[in-house]
Amino acid sequence: MEHITYSNNGIPIRLNDERWTHIVENHDDMAGYYFDVLEVVSSPNWILEGEEGELWAMKLISNNKAIIVIYREFKKQNDGFIITAFFTTKIKKFLKRKILWQQPK
Repeated sequence: MEHITYSNNGIPIRLNDERWTHIVENHDDMAGYYFDVLEVVSSPNWILEGEEGELWAMKLISNNKAIIVIYREFKKQNDGFIITAFFTTKIKKFLKRKILWQQPK
């Protein structure tokens, strides 16, 4: 099974069973947050620059906790996919990355 959400660039981003299994096997605290992961991509607080062309969408879920979803976009093919996702409390650390987009206040 596969679900699709859309990035803020309007690119369809896929989350398939293989990727979801990878996410919950490596970050078991993400189990039960499938649709939250999709929402982070479509409605993030920030989009940060990755290390190898991927994008890091981050959404606050409380004052000191956020979900980060790492995904890749292929604009020419109008396609993309989620690589991984995890919770963090190190929000300031991640905001030291280059901010490509920020939700208007």
